[in-house]
Amino acid sequence: MSISRKLKTQAAMALTSRRLQTSRRYVHEVRRRLAGRPHVVRYFHDISDPYSFLTVQVLQQFQGRYGISLQPYLISGPPQDMMPAPDEYRRNAVRDVVRVAGRLGLVPPTLSNPDPETIKKAEKKLAAGLGTDEFASIAQAVTQAVWTGGLLPLGPETDPMPAKTAGDQALASVGHYQGGCFAYGGEIYWGLDRLHYLEARLQDLGLGKAPAPIVPDITPQPVTAKGQEIEFFFSFRSPYSYLAFDRVRDLARKSQADLIFKPVLPMLMRGLPVPPAKSSYILHDCTREARRLGIPFGCISDPLGAGVERGYALLGHAEKRGCLAEYCSAFLSTVWSRGIDAATDAGLAKITEAAGLNWSEAKSELGSTEWRNRVEANQNRLHEIGLWGVPSFRVNGQNIWGQDRLWVISDVLNTDQRAKKKAP
Repeated sequence: MSISRKLKTQAAMALTSRRLQTSRRYVHEVRRRLAGRPHVVRYFHDISDPYSFLTVQVLQQFQGRYGISLQPYLISGPPQDMMPAPDEYRRNAVRDVVRVAGRLGLVPPTLSNPDPETIKKAEKKLAAGLGTDEFASIAQAVTQAVWTGGLLPLGPETDPMPAKTAGDQALASVGHYQGGCFAYGGEIYWGLDRLHYLEARLQDLGLGKAPAPIVPDITPQPVTAKGQEIEFFFSFRSPYSYLAFDRVRDLARKSQADLIFKPVLPMLMRGLPVPPAKSSYILHDCTREARRLGIPFGCISDPLGAGVERGYALLGHAEKRGCLAEYCSAFLSTVWSRGIDAATDAGLAKITEAAGLNWSEAKSELGSTEWRNRVEANQNRLHEIGLWGVPSFRVNGQNIWGQDRLWVISDVLNTDQRAKKKAP
């Protein structure tokens, strides 16, 4: 491994260490107390964002439970370079929000694309409510009307542009890019899926009396789905793919479903942008998700470029030996938790041997280019079904996106299985 890669690995270990997180939180709280400031939680709202619509439904409950000082912002929406496939993102986001709302007993959106003129008028109402104690209730009523086609509530209005400019600047300053997220003490908590992390932090500070999170964890429940297929799109360079890989394998095994592996190139190698703010958030988010799931993470050797290509060159060899899943799992775990450099022979030898392969046999396949056709076909399939990022899944004609949506796979498998039993 080169000196440059070693330094990057050490930097990743430092950035993902619990010690650094603890130190930063301690410093923040000391400064807050010395300055006599209350616990201020920033909340960023994008009324055109379906996840903001979902999140705002628990905003009053969150504010009341912890007695925090809520500082709301109105934002314009993510910059274009943060969303390489905005149309596909929106379609999948609305579908995802409907699923989550159904599971949590929240109001689902009934519109896929709210009226632009209604959004403009709604933003005026939200801008007028920013400086009031009733923002949470105003935001919920206004946003719900936008996403369900209802009538906007009566109330004052003001020009939203100054508020949106200030909100966009504040969001950029905390290092994020999407609505529906919270910021506290140097950390970002995006949407309902990560609210429990913020709740745990506030409870550690002695705030709040209810130990159960507002949004409970949804655990995937294996069902008997023999013969059904799960298409699994992943990338060796995606830490979220790493977090999902062995878990979806276990889910498929317990459900007796057929798991079809579909590796694709990383977004950067497909010409899709991944700005620094996005990369930074992903690293932070994967760190806390890995800890929660008990998955080793943080000693990283980024396989971008040669590491990915060499790794993919051995896919066919691993498949012929009957250990494709083991090989992919070994590759992901070694580069994301053991800092193994897949761009070197020594590193790739450790990966193949961890998968039960013979390195002497495997290395002769490194010059193979057959993997390119396989990966290209998978990318075409991904585009065909309206997806772009990983990890993604296709189950019974439905798209599922994200390592934290394995419960949706279970739900879809279960629904299809029940439908088959009812069929005459």
